[in-house]
Amino acid sequence: MVEIVHWNPRRFRASGPLHRLPAVGPRINNFGDLLGPFIANRINESEGRVSSSRSRPEPRLLTVGSILTLARPGDTVWGTGVNGKSIDRDLSLGEVDIRAVRGPLTRDWANQRGGSAPSVFGDPALLLGPLFGREELAGGATSVPISVVPNFHDYAATRDDRSTMVNPRDSLRAVLRRIASSDFVCGSSLHGVIVAEALGIPARFIASDHEPRFKYDDYMLGTGREPAVFATSVEEARDMGGQTPPVFDHTPLLDAFPRDLWP
Repeated sequence: MVEIVHWNPRRFRASGPLHRLPAVGPRINNFGDLLGPFIANRINESEGRVSSSRSRPEPRLLTVGSILTLARPGDTVWGTGVNGKSIDRDLSLGEVDIRAVRGPLTRDWANQRGGSAPSVFGDPALLLGPLFGREELAGGATSVPISVVPNFHDYAATRDDRSTMVNPRDSLRAVLRRIASSDFVCGSSLHGVIVAEALGIPARFIASDHEPRFKYDDYMLGTGREPAVFATSVEEARDMGGQTPPVFDHTPLLDAFPRDLWP
């Protein structure tokens, strides 16, 4: 079995001033970080591959998410990015098989650490359009004029009519259904905007109080655009309207999918 690595830790609970113990509750389940297995499984199913047992060690695939710092020697990377909080991390990527990355900022960062990242760019969430389509993901939901999708760190503090708000920790299918049924999407969730743009929906980033701009700019540059121009509020996002749509050919990213990891 291929392990599709994705960031989904459990919350921690305090156990004293200097100690923390793992929580026993549910995982964070931020929808953007759950897209990797969802997309990889769809590609494999559509091309007639099924999961099957194989001898250990199991291969690991890093895909959707800002998780390149989790790479180990022998891992395969497809469409992964780097979080701006991690750009000062010192690690070696010389033994990591990099097939594609989110954008040129991640490529340069990886190559400075011994990697051999090609100029094949794109977050795999951009493949939701050709792999699923807006109609399938909307699932017959009634259309809504606007959806605000904050980064999960920003959700509690985001001030807007709760009828327009999307909790990024709702079920993956529920979040995708809401985005797919929206006329306009905005927010500080990177994948809220990526999913919208993958489905041809106008979208606009709102500046995050917690996330550096590195990953947003990386995505924008990887889709043939200038660095992100952020709104500072939902109201400003409405006034600014959607960003320039991505200039993106899905074929190189889809061709770079590491089919050889599956027997």
